Amino acid sequence: MPHTASPPLVDLRDLRLDTAISLVGLEGTAPQIQTAATPALYLQRLIDGLCDLSLKDPLTGLANRRHFQAVLEREIDRVTRSGEAALLLMLDIDRFKQVNDTYGHLAGDRVLQAVARTLSDCVRPMDTLARYGGEEFAVVLPACHAAFGKAVAERIRRTVAATPIRIDSTTELDITISIGGAFALQWIRSTTLLWTDRADHQLYRAKSEGRNRVCIEEQPDSTVTAEEKGLLFGPLYTPSGWGDLTAMNLNDSAH
Repeated sequence: MPHTASPPLVDLRDLRLDTAISLVGLEGTAPQIQTAATPALYLQRLIDGLCDLSLKDPLTGLANRRHFQAVLEREIDRVTRSGEAALLLMLDIDRFKQVNDTYGHLAGDRVLQAVARTLSDCVRPMDTLARYGGEEFAVVLPACHAAFGKAVAERIRRTVAATPIRIDSTTELDITISIGGAFALQWIRSTTLLWTDRADHQLYRAKSEGRNRVCIEEQPDSTVTAEEKGLLFGPLYTPSGWGDLTAMNLNDSAH
């Protein structure tokens, strides 16, 4: 057997890790890294901390857009394979620019953080909530059936509207959000761009129809009518003549 040489060991003192450690330290995890028992554990904790930073929005602590896109890709694949339902909601804070213009960007940051906390309390552990950009958030809800989608989104909207946000010692703001949603196309290989565009279109509707409201894309009607069943199942021409496929299947199953 050919001899395989072991990879050379890396001396951590040869690596320039100060910047990486300081970045991870902003998240309060540097002491845990420093107390690692072995060099390998030290480096692993540092890598894990950097990976965590790359997937989080620094202001709200939610998943960032990069992480969310990866989750959407996995969810589309799951829905394509299983045919299960999945709902994508796009959420936008109403009149957020007025908050920044009137009270300043620090107040705007506090509003974003408070809304993020409220949204986090409204979703399940299996859902993925992200800050999508600016004052826009997004959440993908696996196994959320069409019959419940509007009710789920309305509950989120009402919870945000009923939660005043204190931006300083004397000022509270009543904040509302608009929500647009679209279900993944079951059994169909779609794309994240198409899915988000469909949900974004519904968000635009919610904004244009007055804000502080929910618009969910209508699900296609998959009900098969009696006439369509007739076209599907019979009559069927066989060597012995025309027959009813449904009746033939029933006869076959009896044997």
